[in-house]
Amino acid sequence: MDIIKRYFPTLTDEQQQLFQRLETEFRDWNARLNLVARTDVANLGEKHFLHSLGIAKVVQFPAGASVLDVGTGGGLPGLPLAILFPEVKFHLVDSIGKKIHAVQEMAQALGLSNVTAEQTRAEQLRHKYDYIVSRAVARLATFHPWIMHRYKPGVANTSGLYYLKGGDLEEEIQEAGLPTAIYNLSDYFTEEFFETKKVVFVPASSAR
Repeated sequence: MDIIKRYFPTLTDEQQQLFQRLETEFRDWNARLNLVARTDVANLGEKHFLHSLGIAKVVQFPAGASVLDVGTGGGLPGLPLAILFPEVKFHLVDSIGKKIHAVQEMAQALGLSNVTAEQTRAEQLRHKYDYIVSRAVARLATFHPWIMHRYKPGVANTSGLYYLKGGDLEEEIQEAGLPTAIYNLSDYFTEEFFETKKVVFVPASSAR
């Protein structure tokens, strides 16, 4: 996981070991469940783990905060972020039970006590969170209503949705009609993969 260490040089030895272990566990589960495309497995560190950590380049979750990961699939972006922010609570949800089972098993294997995973849909949740993250589950106009009532009241001004998306988003942002800030991951990572990748931030206040 040299690529992660390069962009996050303050990682502890333990965190580096956890990323290595996550790669091993993820490969094992992917062989059984196809969590990500088989063609991507050779580039897990770059295309999946580092991509997930792009969120950490634009926001630092404070200790004690709660983060909801919607449509987590194989645990992305939640598991890499949980390794990076051990003092933050992560709740990973997906509608597909076998994927959530894999996430639960991986979190347990890594000893990530700050992670819970549940088979459910975001719109069925009753808990409230400080932050919400997701990786391109649906168009923003479709996705935002699912999560807009999931924020705690009186949250910090950094609270909101951090949505990993790719490509030209102008039409999608316009369609959603929401206040957004867009961060280009190419400003933080030099690999070609990140040239079109972005983090879209929608403040929690827009859900009021």
